[in-house]
Amino acid sequence: MIFNIQEETIKVDAMEMDYIVFGNGTKPLVVLPGLGDGLKTVKGQSIPLAIFYKKYLKKFRIYAFSRRVKLPQNYTTREMARDQKIVLNKLGLDKFYLMGISQGGMIAQHLAIEYPDGIEKLILAVTTSKPTKEVRNRIPKWIQFATLNDYKSLLIDAFENMYTNKKLKLYRPFYSLISKASKPKDFNRFIIQAKSCLSHDTTDELQEIKTPTLIVGAVEDKIVGYDISIEMATRIKNSKFISFEKYGHAVYEECKDFNTKIIDFLLE
Repeated sequence: MIFNIQEETIKVDAMEMDYIVFGNGTKPLVVLPGLGDGLKTVKGQSIPLAIFYKKYLKKFRIYAFSRRVKLPQNYTTREMARDQKIVLNKLGLDKFYLMGISQGGMIAQHLAIEYPDGIEKLILAVTTSKPTKEVRNRIPKWIQFATLNDYKSLLIDAFENMYTNKKLKLYRPFYSLISKASKPKDFNRFIIQAKSCLSHDTTDELQEIKTPTLIVGAVEDKIVGYDISIEMATRIKNSKFISFEKYGHAVYEECKDFNTKIIDFLLE
């Protein structure tokens, strides 16, 4: 399988941003990952991501972006969207599909609201327009674990609330090994990004999104909740809503139909 991979760091003035590109198609698909980007950026992950998105490779050229390399304190999702737009312009991406997953979906909302030109279709997957009770319950705990440099507790809490029991049976015996192997050098990026989730609120702006939008919710989502997906679908008029039963926040990893549904929407 030929992935046609590029790994790059783009610099615009004082800002640097890591991104990877792969796929053999002609349709640009911009992917904004979730809060896990604060622990590990896309740099060095091109092959695993290309394998994960293998269903897209023939039709799409995928651009997966991390947040900027040096994050300012009190950096908001709105500012992340602004910086993302600057980079997209620099790369000459003037027409593209946009998929935001979890926190990436928060950034994608701001892009679609403030910089809609060029976004042909929008996917908002397991994300939220405001700090739901689930977000307010989970994120402060993760910030506390990160502040204490307690990565194992952070990882366990995230996994236990993201994955189905079927998946957890595979992961639980290896929590210690995974936490030792994947612990970041510091948690500053994660903490800044996590705090931005607690201040994110586009509730009164969602109606401004005119781009054809697919909203994806997971019934068992314990990170952002499920009801917020339905609420967002009612506020974004030109939207479709799909939900996955028996899956939680990690539906994009666990459900085989997830990428099929996304591709169907993009190609219809």
